[in-house]
Amino acid sequence: MLHNDLLLRALQGEPVGRPPVWMMRQAGRFLPSYQRLREKYDFFTRCQTPELVAEITCLPVDELGVDAAILFSDILVVLQAMGVEVHMQEGRGPWLPHPVERPADVDRIHIPDVHATLGYVFQGITATLEKLNQRVPLIGFAGAPWTLLCYLIEGKGSTGFEKARAFCYHYPEAAHHLLEKLTHTTIAYLQEQVKAGVHCVQVFDSWAGWLGPEGFQLFALPYLQQIATALSPCCPVILFPKGATFGLSALADSGARAIGIDWTVSPAQARALVGHGITLQGNLDPAILLTDVNTIRRHTLRMMEQFGIRHYIANLGHGILPQTPVAYARAFVQTVQQYTPAQQLSTKS
Repeated sequence: MLHNDLLLRALQGEPVGRPPVWMMRQAGRFLPSYQRLREKYDFFTRCQTPELVAEITCLPVDELGVDAAILFSDILVVLQAMGVEVHMQEGRGPWLPHPVERPADVDRIHIPDVHATLGYVFQGITATLEKLNQRVPLIGFAGAPWTLLCYLIEGKGSTGFEKARAFCYHYPEAAHHLLEKLTHTTIAYLQEQVKAGVHCVQVFDSWAGWLGPEGFQLFALPYLQQIATALSPCCPVILFPKGATFGLSALADSGARAIGIDWTVSPAQARALVGHGITLQGNLDPAILLTDVNTIRRHTLRMMEQFGIRHYIANLGHGILPQTPVAYARAFVQTVQQYTPAQQLSTKS
């Protein structure tokens, strides 16, 4: 039995004394302990070695006291499993030397046997659960089909993923065929994560906001719905469509237990869009963690006052920035954990 099941109770909408708190990318570059491992092992070695996965995943639990751990991995391991060559360039991000450029290229992207190609992830889950020793829940994750498609077509990160958007509108049949392959693989991958022992899963659609309302309805929403429908009978599902405020109301009916939101939508607007039967997660601008402890405390308290305690998970509106001081990340976590409903803002905004 978990010693701290606050996250799971919040996902189910059960009464809680305070919101649970964790941070996206919490086991990452802002931690000096992670930097030391980064100097010794390349990125995919870190992802593919179960003992390293367990150690890195547990770092923020040990050092920050967060209420949940999220598995250390990367969304692009799914593309590797599908036969795509992926390199991670330190300081520059992912690079795919053979991107999808025309419809015929979709044929070389195959649906894999996730047991054979991603077994190291499931071994990492086993090792992590042992190291966590029931302290907090473990979150599994995957990238959303649209976000994975963006990398497949651009071959790297982008400021707007124009090539990916153009491909989808120019070759919609090929785009949907590719999205279906990605969806099938992602569902199988997440189901195996659940079998390995994760307590819930999050689907990152980091580039959903670049689509706009019409594009989101065509190229993101149907596949997020498929994933949520397939996984929700197995475990709670969190969907994070960054920047896609226009998609929140549709996702509220997907079967997901929670929806992550960024800082570009107000808590009141988000709640109005999704209703009161689903949990909201996130919203603090990660840049606030670059300021000072008093500013972090003020904005975090205001965020929780606006969201309320029930049906809410405190988090950032995107991943924690690598230049964030550890003390400031800890201040955010502690502010949430010391919060009580009667607490008043100590300073004015």
